[in-house]
Amino acid sequence: MVKQFKIVVEKHPDAYVAYPLGTKGVVVGEGQTYEEALADVRSAISFHLESFGQDALEPETPVLEAFLAETGIVL
Repeated sequence: MVKQFKIVVEKHPDAYVAYPLGTKGVVVGEGQTYEEALADVRSAISFHLESFGQDALEPETPVLEAFLAETGIVL
């Protein structure tokens, strides 16, 4: 069985950081490229599920889509 995850990938000045939606606990991957970050987070998800089993998945309805938005706040 293949479980699909939505992955958020952030580009920072020195690296990419990636993390999945729909997991309990902290699961993070990083890399110097987008592809490296995805590969690292895929490995981190596998390790997380091997360590904690199905209990590591959020029991709620799955994330169908993910959006990124930006807003400004007056400080």
